[in-house]
Amino acid sequence: MTLQIAPSREELMILAADRLVAEAQTAIAQRGRWTIALSGGSTPKALFELLASPRYINQILWGRCFLFWGDERCVGPDDLQSNYRMTKIALIDHIPIPVGNVLRIRGELAPESAASLYAHEIKRIFGLAEGQFPQFDTMLLGLGNDGHTASLFPASDILGRNDVLVAETWVAKLKQYRISLTAPVINNAHSKIFLAAGDDKAGVIRELIEQTGAYQSYPASLINNADWLIDQAAASQLQH
Repeated sequence: MTLQIAPSREELMILAADRLVAEAQTAIAQRGRWTIALSGGSTPKALFELLASPRYINQILWGRCFLFWGDERCVGPDDLQSNYRMTKIALIDHIPIPVGNVLRIRGELAPESAASLYAHEIKRIFGLAEGQFPQFDTMLLGLGNDGHTASLFPASDILGRNDVLVAETWVAKLKQYRISLTAPVINNAHSKIFLAAGDDKAGVIRELIEQTGAYQSYPASLINNADWLIDQAAASQLQH
């Protein structure tokens, strides 16, 4: 685990963009392609907009990139709540990436069907046999102030699922179905990056990083050997 703290949200975006560019370039040089699972939310949105800016857009060979998502709401691709829609507007519409390299979760389908189809797509792209898990090059993770990451929420019925790549879950407090990669898939990634900003995350970040308080009750604690990129506000309660 590594921890990097940026003085401001803006500098955090630069830190994160530099990290993703480096990971993309390394993966493409070593393996011929870069596979990344993206996160939803306002912080990744700012990162994606930066990656699409003149400063960064030409630093990544987008034709060698495969975009996945760590989770998705069970809504259509044009819905305002869609993680795919946010990423499309912020990044995909601005980069030269083949349509077939964008592997969105089909949130408009019935939850079980969406999860099954997404797992099938992952197996196809990674060439997996039954029972094998993919190794994404990069897993970009967000963090909720309840300790959730992807759509692994506290007390979720999918927290212990280690037999599937993708699962559907009912999030009672949101009254909504979600589709999510499971913890073993996230943990199997070559690089796992928690990206978080804002003082509303400071308490849970302190507990997770310092392994204190109720940290084991947070689903994010299931993710091993992750790197943390956070701003000063999110780091404001760290003791060490």
